[in-house]
Amino acid sequence: MANITAGMVKELRERTGLGMMDCKRALTEAEGDMDKAIDDLRKASGIKAAKKASRVAAEGVVLTKIAEDGNYGVVIEVNSETDFAARDDNFLDFSQHALELAYSNSEADVAALLGAGLEDARSALVQKIGENCNVRRVERLKFTDENAGIVESYVHSNNRIAVLISVTGGDEALARDVAMHIAAVNPLVVRAEDVPEEEIAKETEIYSAQARESGKPEEIIEKMISGRLRKFVAEVSLLEQPFVKDPDVTVGKLLKDADASVVQFVRFEVGEGIEKEEIDFADEVAAQVKGS
Repeated sequence: MANITAGMVKELRERTGLGMMDCKRALTEAEGDMDKAIDDLRKASGIKAAKKASRVAAEGVVLTKIAEDGNYGVVIEVNSETDFAARDDNFLDFSQHALELAYSNSEADVAALLGAGLEDARSALVQKIGENCNVRRVERLKFTDENAGIVESYVHSNNRIAVLISVTGGDEALARDVAMHIAAVNPLVVRAEDVPEEEIAKETEIYSAQARESGKPEEIIEKMISGRLRKFVAEVSLLEQPFVKDPDVTVGKLLKDADASVVQFVRFEVGEGIEKEEIDFADEVAAQVKGS
């Protein structure tokens, strides 16, 4: 029996857009033959859906939902191939359905949501609109004590950027303002001390190479490196950033004046991190003409 690895299952899921269990089963039955597994899934899952699933879905929407008591919120990204499809009512209805399911199933990841019936709805949507569609990711923020803090969100008007934030102290308006700032400026972390060591190491290596090209003495080079690192950390740390609505005040000062503190934030931007295929339409048409 062929050894079916997690990487093989992941690749098949990315190439077909189908659920993990379906992909694992198909690979097992095909004894690890990827092409045969794809053919079998196409036969079982609908040719049109399987064909479309080979295309990159990097457009779409991000949506949020906040509990009435303000102590729980969810953010989800749902992808389509084109921005045109992302504005389609059928796609938007499916995205809203996915959001509601993620909200009510507070512990479920994407795979669990698809397994809870969302996969059938996704496949039906692919058939209807003729594009690959995926639920890409979901995150939640929650205070177990309903009086411990506020969960708020901000969604950019075209649903391409969404931020979920948890704050202690302050009020909903303040939390929403900070979430809007995060959407606009895209900080990496809340506090300077939260910047990952690997990021510091990477930037140090870059700054070291740049500084040593100057030919200056080593003690000057070390000062240049440390100065650039301090600037980098300040630029990517939420509390150190100038507040987008009032650049004379840092976000940290804004929060301190309101006796408030950011616990955590999640920022989703549609398609971030997805490698999109650049298509030369002239070449594509020429290829189609040649093929016909």
